[in-house]
Amino acid sequence: MSFDVIVIGAGVFGAWTARKLLDLGRRVLLIDAWGPAHARASSGGESRMTRGAYGADEVYTRLARQSLADWRSLSERADPPLFHRTGVLFFFQRIEPYLEETMRVHRRLGLRSEWLDDRALRRRFPQIDFAGVEAGVWEPDFGVLMARRAVRALVAGFVAGGGDYVQAAIAPPQGDRDRLQRILSSTGERFQADRFVFACGAWLGKLFPDLLASRIFPTRQEVSFFAPPPGDPRFGPRSLPGWADFNHGDFYYGVPDLEGRGFKIAHDAHGPRMDPDSGDRTPSAEGLADVRAFMARRFPAMADRPLSEARVCQYENS
Repeated sequence: MSFDVIVIGAGVFGAWTARKLLDLGRRVLLIDAWGPAHARASSGGESRMTRGAYGADEVYTRLARQSLADWRSLSERADPPLFHRTGVLFFFQRIEPYLEETMRVHRRLGLRSEWLDDRALRRRFPQIDFAGVEAGVWEPDFGVLMARRAVRALVAGFVAGGGDYVQAAIAPPQGDRDRLQRILSSTGERFQADRFVFACGAWLGKLFPDLLASRIFPTRQEVSFFAPPPGDPRFGPRSLPGWADFNHGDFYYGVPDLEGRGFKIAHDAHGPRMDPDSGDRTPSAEGLADVRAFMARRFPAMADRPLSEARVCQYENS
């Protein structure tokens, strides 16, 4: 079969690309080796925060703002909803250029946000210990997506709207430098199209070893969920926003207890390099100790709470 466009990778970028091309009237095939939002995918996991605070990197703020309308529209058609408008709080130990540039970009784009000093932070969010924190930025319109369900709903809508989806592992493309006309699956099945979009994240280096193997660096990151105290609403979405602690550039971030999954926390640090296919995804004792130490400092009521779930994902650094 021949298509106008074939999109390889059914994560966030691939699924939305396929959907937008379909809306433009193109005949589109979407391919993924394991399925939308599978356990190895960087787009997988139960929840992901969407925010507009990116310092001077205005392009990311623009992308976040533009995509938010699409996510909310997708969420409104789903039951239960896919987007939780919890707001997002990003706080800082001192007045950083990152904070000042974020506010300048928000004002330039007309994005709703609020600068909070330490007193306002303590008054609004008493469940967080803001010791040593000077200021924060509050983004009331952003929040948290139920990532796995959202991507799967997006692909289901793409198929229902006339798009084609196939589960297949694609071999590294072969062809001349001027034009790619076809791709093959690992079992030899041939797919032809006028155009190809490779939205494969951590697998790009494997598909294009000569071009990208030295440029894409998947690294390991652990994400943990903890059971909040029973009957305590302080860590639910009505009281706690999505949050990020700048922590002098060594970020920690998390989201409230959504849909009973638990209080989510992660250290936003690039771990060791990781093979997305064969890398060890067993959570480590060191990773658990790291986030517990952070919670003891910032979320003391959560410090000794039991772990309900932990998973290992990867970054696609370049």
